Amino acid sequence: MQRGLCRKQRALRPKTRPLARIIGLTRGGDSPTASEESRLSDTPPQALIEGAIQTDVVIIGAGPSGLFQIFELGLLGIHAHIVDSLKHPGGQCSELYPDKPIYDIPALPVCGAQELIDRLLEQIKPFNAQFHLGQEATELKRLDDGTFLVRTSLDTRFHTKTVIIAGGLGSFQPRRLGCEGAEEFEGRNIHYKVKSAADFTGQRLVIFGGGDSALDWTLELAGKARSLTLVHRRPEFRAAPASVAKMKDLVASGSMRYVEAIAHSVIKQDGAFAGVRVKTTEGELVDLEADHALVFFGLHPKLGPIAEWGLQIEKRAIVVDTEKFQTNIPGVFAVGDINTYPGKKKLILSGFHEAALAAFAVAAHLNPAKKVALQYTTTSPIMHKRLGVAEASEQRTADGGP
Repeated sequence: MQRGLCRKQRALRPKTRPLARIIGLTRGGDSPTASEESRLSDTPPQALIEGAIQTDVVIIGAGPSGLFQIFELGLLGIHAHIVDSLKHPGGQCSELYPDKPIYDIPALPVCGAQELIDRLLEQIKPFNAQFHLGQEATELKRLDDGTFLVRTSLDTRFHTKTVIIAGGLGSFQPRRLGCEGAEEFEGRNIHYKVKSAADFTGQRLVIFGGGDSALDWTLELAGKARSLTLVHRRPEFRAAPASVAKMKDLVASGSMRYVEAIAHSVIKQDGAFAGVRVKTTEGELVDLEADHALVFFGLHPKLGPIAEWGLQIEKRAIVVDTEKFQTNIPGVFAVGDINTYPGKKKLILSGFHEAALAAFAVAAHLNPAKKVALQYTTTSPIMHKRLGVAEASEQRTADGGP
């Protein structure tokens, strides 16, 4: 969860490819080959529609905003398909910080990031959204009738009336431990995320970084690891002052070690990972024996193929209006951290608000001649039926309850 103001900057003009053709990238970010480009642009729309999944909405991104978007659409009787490049729902919450507590969700004083995702998945069950996971939305084509063709990296095709982009920061890659020998052990002994603290209990650990993630995991693992050393390149930290103070207390008590240094090279013993050699600010080389290294240097956020879809982009975010959260392309909406507008705050809470308004805008787009009525889940029989609670509601009414 990023908590910052997305400052408005000069709009980047989209690449001058017409929307009346498929535009996109192949998986991995490489541009299409000449043969691929020809095949995509020359395929008649009707041939692409045949065999495509027919739907009213495709949601791109299954993080908190994308999941809540399913709920808000479902309340209005709109069924959705949802696509995500990860193999599981949850976005950054599940992938990067599943155990971290979240304190600013209404009516939940505290809940873990994965707990929030689990609650959202439970909440959207009545609407039977269809998930297409482990595949990236790579291409978009706007047809003459205003509908869209969406294609994924696994060649799943959708013919849809609207698209909602809820891709968080887009695709993101960790900043890697750029030292000699590191690449060989990535994913085995060198890690850029922690899915479970239990994986490192009783292990010798070296943690690199000076931000919130590095300090949070240092404090979490200090009492569980066999030994722990935090390495940061300078005395100033980007983490919360309270976390830094707790870390220094642990160092003073001998519970962990802190070294001001940068990574120099990986230490190997008989071909196996044995630790990391670091170079201190004084130029001294120090060997840190370890079973695992955890690296928290932050992320490289990238929009990926979305950047090629003719959308108005400002500072790697999609510009939307604040009435409908619609982009510059009619029928394409964006919610959550991936969008920007004056006063934007990158909060999960903001994404929920945006999803609610976008759902009403989608309903109006699908049926422009029909007014979208505002109904309340407390009293609306239609809402109760869609939520699958109609019988319970009728029983309460018969019993004289609210």
